Amino acid sequence: MSREIVLDTETTGFDPRTGDRMIEVGCIEIEDLLPTGRTFHRLIHPERTIPPDAIRVHGITDDHVRDAPKFAEIVIDLCDFIGDAPIIAHNAQFDRSFIDHEFGRCGRALFPEDRWIDTLKLAQTRFPGMANSLDALCKRYKISLVERSLHGALIDARLLAEVYLELKGGKERRLDLSASRTVATAAAAHAAAGYPPRLRPLEPRGSEAEHAAHEVFLKSALKDLSLWKGYGLDVEKAPAA
Repeated sequence: MSREIVLDTETTGFDPRTGDRMIEVGCIEIEDLLPTGRTFHRLIHPERTIPPDAIRVHGITDDHVRDAPKFAEIVIDLCDFIGDAPIIAHNAQFDRSFIDHEFGRCGRALFPEDRWIDTLKLAQTRFPGMANSLDALCKRYKISLVERSLHGALIDARLLAEVYLELKGGKERRLDLSASRTVATAAAAHAAAGYPPRLRPLEPRGSEAEHAAHEVFLKSALKDLSLWKGYGLDVEKAPAA
């Protein structure tokens, strides 16, 4: 199974080089392009005040993070959850810059660049010249935004997981997975019932004598069909069904 992690962050601003910090991280685990139900979510104390402009975007205030752990206290759990999976983010350079900054502060090795998958670039390739924000893609793919009044790391990661699925094949992909899982489920039930493995192709069930009798019957029946006689067909020479 192909394991990937969809990641989103919320921050105090746009640039960690000017003192902005991460205040929330949310991750969704997917395997073979389907969510597994496993998530990772933490609020993070930014060790600074949160500007009003940022609060208007995500609604996270100083009070919300007053008792939250610092990034150094959650970094091991975050890395354990991500493991060695590719990391999917929308406008990945933004999230990556904050992750890299926080890792640098903790003295941890950075995630390699080739592990990051940017859904903004994927969308720009598929929809050149169009609006490709997360909101725009959700509307394009008819993904509901009802539960999202403000930005939130885990909420946005869930939405992005759905967008990523659509960008990678969408409904056709889900149908393919459904069909393959139906076959696998049937095979498992067959084995659980104690039946031997099913041969492909199945061996003929009729005997040679039964097949010969069937051909004779078909030829006899076809002789009486005026449809065939009308076309002047030689039934005797017609191929056996």
